[in-house]
Amino acid sequence: MINPLENKLLNVLPLESKGRIFTDLNLIHLPLGKVIYESGQDLEFVYFPADGIISLFYITEDGHSSQISAVGSEGVVGITAFMGGGSTPYRAEVQSAGFFYRLSVTAMLNEFNLVKRVRIMLLSYTQSFIAQMAQTAACNRHHSIDQQLCRLLLLSMDRMENNDLTMTQESIANMLGVRREGVTEAAGKLQKQNVITYSRGKITVTDRKKLEKLSCECYDVVKNETDRLDASLPKLNLPRNNAPCYPKEMPI
Repeated sequence: MINPLENKLLNVLPLESKGRIFTDLNLIHLPLGKVIYESGQDLEFVYFPADGIISLFYITEDGHSSQISAVGSEGVVGITAFMGGGSTPYRAEVQSAGFFYRLSVTAMLNEFNLVKRVRIMLLSYTQSFIAQMAQTAACNRHHSIDQQLCRLLLLSMDRMENNDLTMTQESIANMLGVRREGVTEAAGKLQKQNVITYSRGKITVTDRKKLEKLSCECYDVVKNETDRLDASLPKLNLPRNNAPCYPKEMPI
């Protein structure tokens, strides 16, 4: 049974915010490969993953793509909505099919502007999100395809409930911004070392510890930042003054 509390950000919302936001949430199922935003598109909705994953891609003028981040049940897709941007600079595409909660940008902005604790929570998440983007950019530039693939698999597993991932070699190549042949070679090495099994777009990680050893330090950096966010979220839900906050510098 899917419910909003499966998303960590929705789970730690103040009670008064849950009362307003949850009535406007729509639960939808999105298939693998579904594009919810294109680069430059005006945002109408933000998405809170329950058990699926959405990848964010930077698209070049000649059509090449590279994953800059991924969002699962730890976060929200559409942070530019409350960061002052009316449109998104990246493409957002479903990496792992599943259920997502959709909320209008208007409802999200109203809560962001109204409740200080919601604003702090979303800005804290944004810091973690930006750290992931920066580390991914560094990894794509400086580390081998083998290491990048290990990082991608580990981060995907962290957002799933099991070790089974649905990814084609073509989709992995698009996420890493490399040729499919490079992914085929890297996946083959992992399979020979009994780290994964791979067949018809299904990847099962059979030795996570070894996969972590084969990955670069980028996985640990992103994981540590995610753990920092997880540790901070419960503190945001301590008893508090429930009076709404109307900061003068933000439009209401």
